[in-house]
This record gives sequence, C-alpha cells and structure tokens, in this order.
Amino acid sequence: MSFLTDFLLGLGLSMDAFAVSMSSGTMIRPFRVNDALKLGFFFGGFQALMPILGWFGGNMVQGYVSVYAPWIAFGLLAFIGIKMIYEAFYGNPDGRAGSLSYRMLFMLAVATSIDALAVGISFAFLKTPVLEPAVIIGGVTFFMSFWGAILGYRIGHFFGNEVEILGGLILIGLGIKILAEHSWI
Repeated sequence: MSFLTDFLLGLGLSMDAFAVSMSSGTMIRPFRVNDALKLGFFFGGFQALMPILGWFGGNMVQGYVSVYAPWIAFGLLAFIGIKMIYEAFYGNPDGRAGSLSYRMLFMLAVATSIDALAVGISFAFLKTPVLEPAVIIGGVTFFMSFWGAILGYRIGHFFGNEVEILGGLILIGLGIKILAEHSWI
C-alpha cells in the first residue's frame, strides 16, 4: 500500500477517536494540554496496536478464505464505514467523556479502535504487511485526537456529526479501491 492510502486509512479510522476527543474537549474543565496528550496517546496507541492484532488473527484463518480476500476486505471496510455514518445520524448523543480517568480512557480507546482490528484482518487476507500502516494509523490518530480535544475545547459546539460521516465515506472509498485494484468486480 502507498503512504497516501495508509494515511487516508488512518484518517478514516481516526474519525471516531477525533469525535470522542472533540466531545471530551468540550466537557473537561479545567482543560489542560496534558488532557489532549492523554487522549492522543491512548487513542493513537490502540489504533496502532489493533491492526497488528487483527493481522495475526487474520493470518491464522487466511488460507481458508484467500480467494475471497478482496471482497472480505471491501465488506469489512464498507460495514465499518456504513456503521460510522449510521451512528453519526442515530448514535447516542450523550456518549461523551466527562472525565479522563485511565479506566475511561482505556474503554474509549478500545471502543474506537475495534474498526482498526477489522482492518488488520483485511490486511492479512490481502497479504499486506501491517507494521508501516499500523504506525501511520497510530500517528494520524494521535494527531487527530490531540487536536480534536483542543478544537473541542475551543470551538466544539460548532460541529455536529460531520466528522464521523467523513470518516465513514473514506473507509467505504478505500474498500471500493481494494476491489478495483484486485479486479474482482
């Protein structure tokens, strides 16, 4: 995969973490840069770890489904993207974090990185190396989460669910790109 593809994948996967960080930034008082760093490290770290875990799991079952790998990758990315768009419209509006306890950070980081686990599985099916994309995904997510918290603190009340919709559309587009590259359509 190219750097641009990995970057766009990271951007799409980071939208949940960005939205949670932004909503956290609107609620945490007093807000400190340390709070934004915590969000960035937790979300970025989990977004980098989960594709690696998914890749190892996917490699265990890859031999059984390799013929359908591009379709499985498309299905996973499209499902994640549609889910993100659906949740932007119909999700729980009270799903905000008002505290930055390590327990809450851990739960939010796991919840926002489940999608990255599925991406790691698709990497295994496509026989794509995972380390470079995982680092890029984690770095993009760190950056997006850090600045999302700061933006949330400063101007969060102006944005709605558009961030999650954009992330969902990016993931669906990447799924279509995978199908097109493997000419399975």
